[in-house]
Amino acid sequence: MAWCGENICLGIRKEYMILNAMNGALSEVFSSGKIAPPLVVALPSGELILGKENIGVFVDQNGKLLQADRICWSEAPTVVVIEKPYAIALFPRRVEIRSLRVPYPLIQTIVLQNARHLIKSNNAVVVALNNSVYGLFPVPLGAQIVQLTASGNFEEALALCKLLPPEDASLRAAKEGSIHIRYAHYLFDNGCYEEAMEHFLASQVDITYVLSLYPSIVLPKTTAIPEPEKLMDLSLDASQLSRGSSGLSDDLETLLPQLSESDENAALEFKKMSHNTLMALIKFLQKKRYSIVEKAAAEGTEEVVLDAVGDNFSSTRFKKSNKGRGTIPINSAAREMAAILDTALLQALLLTGQSSAALELLKGLNYCDVKICEEILQKGNHYTALLELYRSNSMHREALILLHRLVEESKSNQLQAELIQKFSPEAIIEYLKPLRGTDPMLVLEFSMLVLESCPTQTIELFLSGNIPADLVNSYLKQHAPNMQTRYLELMLAMNENGISGNLQNEMVQIYLAEVLEWYSELSAQQIWDEKAYSPTRKKLLSALESISGYNPEALLRRLPPDALFEERAILLGKMNQHELALSLYVHKLHVPELALAYCDRVYESAVRQPLVKSSSNIYLTLLQIYLNPQKTTKNFEKRITNLVSSPNTSTPKFGSAASIKAKGGRKKIASIEGAEDMRISPGNTDSGRSDGDAEESSEEGGSAIMLDQVFDLLSRRWDRINGAQALKLLPRETKLQNLLPFLGPLLKKSSEAYRNFSVIKSLRQSENLQVKDELYNQRKAVVKISSDSMCSLCNKKIGTSVFAVYPNGKTLVHFVCFRDSQSMKAVAKGSPLRKR
Repeated sequence: MAWCGENICLGIRKEYMILNAMNGALSEVFSSGKIAPPLVVALPSGELILGKENIGVFVDQNGKLLQADRICWSEAPTVVVIEKPYAIALFPRRVEIRSLRVPYPLIQTIVLQNARHLIKSNNAVVVALNNSVYGLFPVPLGAQIVQLTASGNFEEALALCKLLPPEDASLRAAKEGSIHIRYAHYLFDNGCYEEAMEHFLASQVDITYVLSLYPSIVLPKTTAIPEPEKLMDLSLDASQLSRGSSGLSDDLETLLPQLSESDENAALEFKKMSHNTLMALIKFLQKKRYSIVEKAAAEGTEEVVLDAVGDNFSSTRFKKSNKGRGTIPINSAAREMAAILDTALLQALLLTGQSSAALELLKGLNYCDVKICEEILQKGNHYTALLELYRSNSMHREALILLHRLVEESKSNQLQAELIQKFSPEAIIEYLKPLRGTDPMLVLEFSMLVLESCPTQTIELFLSGNIPADLVNSYLKQHAPNMQTRYLELMLAMNENGISGNLQNEMVQIYLAEVLEWYSELSAQQIWDEKAYSPTRKKLLSALESISGYNPEALLRRLPPDALFEERAILLGKMNQHELALSLYVHKLHVPELALAYCDRVYESAVRQPLVKSSSNIYLTLLQIYLNPQKTTKNFEKRITNLVSSPNTSTPKFGSAASIKAKGGRKKIASIEGAEDMRISPGNTDSGRSDGDAEESSEEGGSAIMLDQVFDLLSRRWDRINGAQALKLLPRETKLQNLLPFLGPLLKKSSEAYRNFSVIKSLRQSENLQVKDELYNQRKAVVKISSDSMCSLCNKKIGTSVFAVYPNGKTLVHFVCFRDSQSMKAVAKGSPLRKR
C-alpha cells in the first residue's frame, strides 16, 4: 500500500483499491493480474505506478488512468523504488534501471543473484542478497549529461539538465545550449531540418552561426557581430560540464569542424541548399526576427530622441550606454544583426519561390542590405520587390528610373505579359502620389515622363497634392507648355478661389495669344468673321467673364483695334466702362441680345452685392444708346484709345446719367430733373453738351433712333427700369400704344403695391387701436380691501392704512412696509460688504 494525497492505495490479493482516509470510502481500480502480486509505487508528483504482471500503469490519486504509455519491465518486478529521474526495479537475478520519461527506455542492468530486498536510503539505493548488501550510488548529473551527450542521447541529456540545482542556473543554461547545438547539428545532418532549427532556436545561438551552414546566402559585412566560427566558445569545458570529467571537452572541440570547409562535396552542398533546408531556415529566421527588429527599431528611436535633445546630452548618454560594451557604437549591434537577418531571409524566400512573401517583407519595416539585395533582385528579375526595396530605403530616384525603364520595355513587349500589365505609366503616377508632400521637385521631374501618355491622371496628381500651383505652372511652362492650359483649366474648375490671380492672368494670356494667332491667320486670308468662334475663343470669352484675377487693362492693349469686339466689351465691363461696352455690343457687334445680357449681369451683380457701388441704372444707359446711336458712336473709339494708352487708368464709376455733372459746370443733357423739354439723353459721361448740341444730335440721328430695340427693352425689363426716368428719355412723338407692353405691367404692379401698402396701413392702425384698448383695460384694475386683507410683508391687517398693490393685482402691502423694503434693498445693493 502507499499514500496518495488523502487516499491510500491498497493492493489486496489480485485487486487494487483506493481508500479515502477522511470518510472511509473504498473504490476498486483494476486487477493486478493472474500471476504477479500487487505492486504499488508512489511517485514524487503524488501519482502512482501500479503493477500489472510486467507492466507499470500510471494512475492519479483517485485511481484514474493518466496516459496511454506504460513501463514495460522484462518480467514482473518484486520491488520498485524511485530515484528521480529513474525507476529501479528488483528481479531475482538482476536490477533494472529505467527512465521515467516516455518511452521509458532501459538505462542500466545490474546482475545480482538471489537479491531479496531493495530499499532507498538518503544517498543511495541498498540491495540485500542472501549474505551480502550492495549500495547503488548515482553518477553525478554532470557526468551523466556528458555521457548521454557523447552517446547521442540528447533528449535524455536535456531532461537531466533540468534536474540541476537552482544555484547552478548559469551552468544549466550553458549545458542546455551546448547540447541543443550538438543535437541540432545531428538532426541537420540526418535531414531533420525543422527540428534542427528548433534546437538552434532553443540554444540562443547567434543567427550568424546558423547561417554559416548556408554558404550560398550572401551576408553583409559587419563590425559589431562576432564571426560565426568564434561562437564555438559557447561550449563549455569539461570541468564545467562534468565537475571533474573531461569527456565533453574533447567532443565539443571536434564539433563539426569541417562545416565551412571548401572541400565539401557537391552532394552535401546541394542537400544544404535544398528546398527543405531553406524552408527550415525561413521558419528559424522568422521566429528570431521579432525580437531583433524590435531592438533595432528601439535603437533608432533612441537616436532620434538624442538628436532632438542635443549634442551635450547625447555624448553623455553615449558613454553611459557603452559601459561594459567596449567601443561598440550605440547604434551598431542591433541594426547590423537585423540587417543580417533580413538580408538572409529575403534570399531564402526568393530561393524557395516565395516572391509574394519577399515582397511583404520589403513593404514592412526591414533592414535589408541594399547593395546585396539589389544585386540579387536584379539577377532574378524581381522588379516589384526591387521597387519596394528602393521605396523602403527612400531611394525614390532609383525606383522611378527603374520604373520608367520598365514602362518603356513594356511598350516594346520586352517583358512578360503579367509584368506589362503591372508596369504601366499609371504605376509611375501611383508611386509619385506619396511623394507630393516630401519631394515636390522629384514629382514634377518624373511626372513629365508620363504627362503625354496620361495627361488627366498626371494633372490630377498635381491638383490633389499640396504642390504649389505656381511651381507646377512654371515647370509646365518650361517643359510641357502644351499642357499648361489644361492644368490651369482643371485647377480653375476644381477651385476657382484656390488659383491665384497671377495664374488666372496667365491662363487668359495663353487663350488670348492663341486667339490672336488664329485671328492673324484668318485676317491674312481676308476671311475673318467677327461672329466666328473657335474652341479657344469660346474658352477666352468664358474665362474673361467668369474669373476676375486678370489685369483687364493689359489685355485691352493687346486686342486689335478693328476686331474681337466681344472680348473688348467684356474687358471694358470689368473696368466699369459700361457705356463703352454696351456701345460695342450695339454698334459694332449689332447683337442687342448680348447687350441685354450684359445689363442683366451688371444688375444682378449689384443685387447680390448691395454694398458694392455699381450701375443701378444700367438699363437707362442702354436706352440712351438706342435713342441716340450716332452721337454715342461718334467718339467712343477715341475714348477707348485714350483709355488704353493712359498708363494710370482710373476706373470711373458710372451711375445714372442723370446724376453726373459735365465739365465746365454745365449739366449734361441727360439730367432727368430738367428733361421736360428734351427728347433724348446721350450716354456720354465724359463731356457735357449744351441744348444746341441736343438739337444738332436730333437732326443728325433722328432717323436712326432704334425704337424697336427701345420698346423691346422696356417690355422685357419693365420691372428693373425706373419708369419715370425712362419716359422722360423717350422722344415726344412716341406713340402710347407702343408703350403698352411697358406701361401695362408697370402700372399694374404700382397699383398693386399701392393697394398692398394701404391694407398694411389699415392693419397697423387697427393693431394700434387694439393696443390702446388693452392699455385702458389694464388701467381699470379694481382692488377690494376687506377687514381680512393682510399685508404680505408684515402679515398685519391693512385696515384703513395707505396700501400698495404689486403688478400681479393680488399682492397687497402697507405702503410704509413697501417703502421700507425698497430702501433696504437699495442699501444692501450699494453696500461694499459682501456676504461670505
